[in-house]
Amino acid sequence: MSLASLTRLIALAALWGGSFLFMRVAVPQLGAIPTAVGRGLFSTIGLGAALYLMGYRPRLGRHLWPLLGLGVINSGIPFLMYALAAQVLPSGYSAIFNATTPLVATVVGALLFAEGITPARIAAVLLGMGGVAVLAQAGPLDIDTAVLGGMAACFVATVCYAFSSFLTLKLAGANAPVDMRAAVFISQLGALLVLLPALLVDVLLHPADIAKMQAAPLLAWGNVALLGLLSTALAYVLYFKLIADEGPQKALTVTFIVPVFAVLWGRLVLGEPLSLAHAAGGGLIALSLWMVLRPASAKNNAKSD
Repeated sequence: MSLASLTRLIALAALWGGSFLFMRVAVPQLGAIPTAVGRGLFSTIGLGAALYLMGYRPRLGRHLWPLLGLGVINSGIPFLMYALAAQVLPSGYSAIFNATTPLVATVVGALLFAEGITPARIAAVLLGMGGVAVLAQAGPLDIDTAVLGGMAACFVATVCYAFSSFLTLKLAGANAPVDMRAAVFISQLGALLVLLPALLVDVLLHPADIAKMQAAPLLAWGNVALLGLLSTALAYVLYFKLIADEGPQKALTVTFIVPVFAVLWGRLVLGEPLSLAHAAGGGLIALSLWMVLRPASAKNNAKSD
């Protein structure tokens, strides 16, 4: 992995780690569905404005509908699932479950996309999962129906991320027919289009939610804006670029680092405690990331000799 890609990887982990914090602040004030819709709205507006100022005008033709569908899988459903999970799970927990994405992607890639599974890759992913397990012990929850529902929502999101990473490579990879900038914007538009009907249904079923949104403090809306503009719009630009340059498996290793940042932001902003479990889990995650990235670097060095 190049230095530029590694820098994008760390920046992406910091942004996505912050997303769980933003949701934990916004969801109790606004509700899960309004938070997810606000995230999609701000990310779409932010990306659209950036592309307009850059003078970029996408010509999509037959790729419009596939990219809208990609947005549903890669953004719309996960946005809603993690917002639902934020009602019952601490931010660090959602990030920890998010870190299972590479393992899910390994299975999805082998079953549906003819991706090879090497012993080294399996060992690295399992080691990373061990780090996630250690982190999970830092703040145990009482398991009940609500917590299990939150965990299930996180798992659905990881399956969506794993599946969509391969679709992204086909639609917006290095040799794909669609420009990465168009893929990012249209996919966010697709997410927004599927989330808006969910908001309409929510308002019709729970009219009191309108008053709840109107009474929400500015801090909640500010967190939604940061969630959409930084942790989504900017983050997906970095993520799609990583997939195009390094492939889905290596791009998804970012999920190993996200829990570390989620715990860090929770400590700095919310005053959540740190423990030896955080340090041990973070060390295992860092080691697993090194194991995944090192073979690619060695291979590249051999080619350049």
